[in-house]
Amino acid sequence: MASSAYPTDRHQHIRALFDEYIEMYAARDARLTERFSDNFSGYTGSDDFLVKDRQAWQAITRQDFAQVPGRIRIELLDYVAQDLSPEVVMCTAAFHIHLPVQDHVLANEVARLVLVFRQEGAQWQIVHSGISIPYPAAQDGEVYPLATLREKNQALEALVAERTRALQASEALYRSLTENTQDVLWRTDGHLMVTYISPSDELLRGFRADEVVGRHVFEMFTDAGVAQVKAVMREAQQARAQGLRRPFVNLELEHRCKDGRLIWGEVYSRPELDAQGAIVGYQGITREITQRKLLQDQVRQLAFFDPLTHLANRRLLDDRISQALAMGKRSACFGALLFLDLDNFKPLNDDHGHAVGDLLLVEVANRLTACVRQVDTVSRFGGDEFVVLLAELSTYPAQATDQARVLADKIRHQLARPYVLSVVQEDLTTKVVTHHCTASIGLVVFQGAHVTQDEVLKAADAAMYQAKEAGRNAVCFVSANAQP
Repeated sequence: MASSAYPTDRHQHIRALFDEYIEMYAARDARLTERFSDNFSGYTGSDDFLVKDRQAWQAITRQDFAQVPGRIRIELLDYVAQDLSPEVVMCTAAFHIHLPVQDHVLANEVARLVLVFRQEGAQWQIVHSGISIPYPAAQDGEVYPLATLREKNQALEALVAERTRALQASEALYRSLTENTQDVLWRTDGHLMVTYISPSDELLRGFRADEVVGRHVFEMFTDAGVAQVKAVMREAQQARAQGLRRPFVNLELEHRCKDGRLIWGEVYSRPELDAQGAIVGYQGITREITQRKLLQDQVRQLAFFDPLTHLANRRLLDDRISQALAMGKRSACFGALLFLDLDNFKPLNDDHGHAVGDLLLVEVANRLTACVRQVDTVSRFGGDEFVVLLAELSTYPAQATDQARVLADKIRHQLARPYVLSVVQEDLTTKVVTHHCTASIGLVVFQGAHVTQDEVLKAADAAMYQAKEAGRNAVCFVSANAQP
């Protein structure tokens, strides 16, 4: 359970360390002793005294491994991580221990483990370990009290029943808590058919549990979300084929609601494995993040788009030019950049005010966008200056130049059409202004392997000033290597 005060990947890292600890303990790997901090303390499972010496704990661990040298199996029942401070995380877990001995009573007991990790420099070390095992005290030379267990098998059977009832009560409490949380808890089988979903999904998406259980999990998501999940599952399958484990997956997906709405959900998922390590299902938690996504979109809009015209701003334009240059190097396609300046914009502002001037800029943006393809970029460079970036033109320079000239002439004619601008004044009357405006356009055709971004912008700017000097309402072409 990740705390909202710290990054999720921090808890994923701690869980990976915990899983590594469990695997090394189960494999009786002596390197486990290297995970303990110099300032270590711990309680052993069959004794009630506190060990405060790291070397003493290492000796107990080696004694444990010597008593049961064969691999043991840990059946994890529950796991919780809790932040104690920015540098300290406490992990608690409940599990069954299956030893390679003929004693079923031992495997039925519920053991509990507490590990405290502390960040020491660049590493996380174990500073405390405490295991609670409801076994009788071990005899001398034992870590696991196998001899005593065999002698008191009947008494331990009764203890198993008691612990089982306690576990069932704990599970009932856990179910009560999970079914009343706002987050949605769910589980699927190996074919991604939903086997359980908490009632909170009805509050989130409007579907009752009986409308979801037995259905494929993909029905929750949009087509884009399904494609995203499939891609992640393919990556996970490839990772498993290479012997890599991905215990948790974190996704942001659009979810379908019963009333037709779409909401965003952050999904944490992990696979359920059988004893042979095969995936038999998935379980996870979904939390709504619609408002967070809206805020992210607003931040992106402010960072990369002009607030008046909603065109790309200088920052986004620079990125698109860089991409066009890189694409040209790979594909040998030419690109083109048009630098536009409105010829008589200032008189409109002076005579009718900035509100009318803003209306004209918005209309210019609309006309420019209508002239280009989806792969092209229209940007407001500043004031009454605009830039149009044309991508993926012909691989032949003459043909690419003709393509760019045709579009430049189209844009010049469209911008020269009269503008009818209506603005509501303070007295709520509507003011209609008809304005004639043209544009001077500088055009440069470039190929990514032979020019830099700065050279492209300078050449287009120089061509625009030539169009101004030629009488305006004109298109001038220069080489990408021309100097202003």
